[in-house]
Amino acid sequence: MIAFLSGTLFDKSPAQVVLDVNGVGYELLIPLGTYDALPPEGRPCRLLVHDHVREDAHILFGFATAGERDLFRLLQNVSGIGPKTALGAISGMSVRELRTCIAERDVKRLAKLPGIGKKTAERIAVELNDKIDPLEAFAADPAESPLSANCRDAVLALTALGHTQEAAVKAVRAISQSPAPPETTEEIIKLALSPR
Repeated sequence: MIAFLSGTLFDKSPAQVVLDVNGVGYELLIPLGTYDALPPEGRPCRLLVHDHVREDAHILFGFATAGERDLFRLLQNVSGIGPKTALGAISGMSVRELRTCIAERDVKRLAKLPGIGKKTAERIAVELNDKIDPLEAFAADPAESPLSANCRDAVLALTALGHTQEAAVKAVRAISQSPAPPETTEEIIKLALSPR
């Protein structure tokens, strides 16, 4: 099994790349997020790889991040989703957004992904919901304010108080996206517990 390929980027398009590794050109199918992260042609490039072998084909899929590759593999555990559909799903939405949709069981948004209908979206939401950490929706990101840490803490507190993780994440997300979001964890929890 191939874990990654490191070489010179020979050719790139939004759907695939050719990576020259010691004189051998490897063609890899890629999601759009990976395409955006690629260096210019002729420059060094390293891609994480998922090696898909069938009777009639040997297909390599390349990813810029482990998060993309892991979600790609996870999606294929759902019946009716193969590698091409999983790649389309990851291309249609960022990894973070896709994980959030799964954690919140947002079937409506999942069904808008390429190659994913309503039934498949429902299967994704049901089969993968317990395999996705809803707190990743508020993962620390250097570009974000300290609000994300407070949101994670608020979700944990709400689940400790008996709310489902799905309900806690939805409530905290709505509060954090308000025009004037609260500054402390306590304020977020109070707003989440208050009747609307």
